Amino acid sequence: MHTTTRCHALLLKCAAECPAGTAKRWQEALTQTLHVSHTLQTAFTRHAENGLPMQYVYLRFSKATEIQDDDCSALEKIWHAMTGHAAQVSRLQEVMHLQGPHSDTPMGVHYVVETDPEEGWASEIYKWYNEEHMPGLARVPGCLVARRYLNLDHSPRSFACYDLHNPEVLSTASWLAVRGTAWSDICRPHFTHTLRTMFHHTEPYTHD
Repeated sequence: MHTTTRCHALLLKCAAECPAGTAKRWQEALTQTLHVSHTLQTAFTRHAENGLPMQYVYLRFSKATEIQDDDCSALEKIWHAMTGHAAQVSRLQEVMHLQGPHSDTPMGVHYVVETDPEEGWASEIYKWYNEEHMPGLARVPGCLVARRYLNLDHSPRSFACYDLHNPEVLSTASWLAVRGTAWSDICRPHFTHTLRTMFHHTEPYTHD
């Protein structure tokens, strides 16, 4: 049975290093599948938490769009045919999108935190994210954009990502103060399956 879900973005994950421009060629091959205006963003690291390379490719839609699960499977197959590498495509539902105080500053890195709240803790963790954590981090100098999504297809379900001026933003007093609140200390022990990835290479946004 095929399911259709309204989402704000698609995320492709590939645990391999692919030639520069691969994501753009993949985007161009999607014209028969996607019929909505979107932007493309790619991020890559040679050393994710497991020590392997990892590439994330985002297709962010101009409006919420209905995507079927078999569309995701088709997009995975297109990537595999182009690269020879397996990929996982997920539908993302945007929960929060905040511009930082200096959003015109050049982006240097893309930082992602993915987690599954422990059973019974989703409501509290999502409230903490929405009311304290993400608004606080978005105000930190050097944070250009902060977004939070729900991954509708794959674990981890909670997906927070930050475009930063440089990796040193994570060690500034302002960033650490937001991470070190009493509410943070209550919520963070109830993260499970957590993945934290710093992508040091990003390609600029391109428009469809």
